[in-house]
Amino acid sequence: MVAKTRLHELTATEIVRVIQAGEASCEEVVQACLAHIEVREPTVEAWQYLDPDQVLAQARALDRQNGSPGPLHGVPFGVKDIIDTCDMPTSYGSPIYEGHQPVLDAACVALSRKAGGVLMGKTVTTEFANVHPGKTRHPMDPERTPGGSSSGSGAAVGGKMVPLALGTQTTASVIRPASFCGAFGYRPTYGDLRMVGVKEAASSLDTLGLMARSIEDISLYRDVLLDIVPIPLPSVSQAPKVGFCRTPLWSQLEPYTASLLETAAEELAKAGAQVEEVHLPGEFDSIVEMHRAISSFEFRRNFTYEIVNHWGQISPALRQGRIASGQACSYEQYCDAKMWAETRRRQLDDVFASFDVLLTASAAGEAPVGLGSTGNPVFCALWTTMHVPAMTAPVFTGPNGLPVGAQLVGRRYRDRQLLTTAQWISQRLG
Repeated sequence: MVAKTRLHELTATEIVRVIQAGEASCEEVVQACLAHIEVREPTVEAWQYLDPDQVLAQARALDRQNGSPGPLHGVPFGVKDIIDTCDMPTSYGSPIYEGHQPVLDAACVALSRKAGGVLMGKTVTTEFANVHPGKTRHPMDPERTPGGSSSGSGAAVGGKMVPLALGTQTTASVIRPASFCGAFGYRPTYGDLRMVGVKEAASSLDTLGLMARSIEDISLYRDVLLDIVPIPLPSVSQAPKVGFCRTPLWSQLEPYTASLLETAAEELAKAGAQVEEVHLPGEFDSIVEMHRAISSFEFRRNFTYEIVNHWGQISPALRQGRIASGQACSYEQYCDAKMWAETRRRQLDDVFASFDVLLTASAAGEAPVGLGSTGNPVFCALWTTMHVPAMTAPVFTGPNGLPVGAQLVGRRYRDRQLLTTAQWISQRLG
């Protein structure tokens, strides 16, 4: 029996079991989360919008519900504030949209509610899910960034305010904050999860992302967002084939992160995995430049209205960064970058013929000190551009006692295999 005051510490799958067993009500779960948020939020500031009365009303309605409960019945979740909600404002991290109230739920929110999830509120995003930080602080050290752009979602899950949260990723916006905040973070195969009602940054790269405190929760939530009957992950029948991939960006890692990953590769080999070094072809060295061309060209066009009508309310960081890069990128350069990416995707498909997953870095290291930046995003740019599914698992601890994630990358459209293999690996490293 779990103490009512500690219900906020449970994972989503544990909450579902507790409620179904009659050991707690939806309202009691929500009350525990709200009580914990009340204590932590003044320091962490993970929430852009949260109305306790509104949340409790949702939970009470679920407790009165007749019929079969949904797969997320009573599970609290948070939503990044670039995702539309019909009954909560969505400001996209910008003063331009302060108080903006959409009329519809985004598809991911509607599917979550349909499954019985309790929408706690809107989590803080960086400005238009880009580089200018929001107010959120790291849940374990308020002097450090929680990462971005899904900063509030990472901090809310890592800080045990909610067991599930939705983010988005165009470069590193789910994997990096999850790594910093000690959560599991999952970016699906590009195009798998619906983006209707999500503010577009660069549609050639954008995906939803999931954050949770267990891989079982990631699997459950993925099935909910695919609107399919949830199926538990199977056990791994044989030890996986793991490619240890340093990538062309290895030199930008903190030395301790490189050492942690190298040790992890050795430990997995001792545990029975077939581990081999993977060296990507030299053409992959251009990844940062090509990702920038695609993302910046599209972002600049998508935000024409804001640029023309609200230039003074856009941060200097965004004006001089993504917008300036998009303005400088020609259509020909953009097309070349997209063709480059498609060629590299086919090359990467060939690499995955020999491996179940690739083991690589999620971020440079622990969350850096300071709130003016969300950290170096380059370690995810390659995998985001390749449209492959990726997950960060909180299996390491850095020199300051803070989380460092290991990123596991799967083959396109083999997300379930990635989650199954990640479960095996995290159990042996965590």
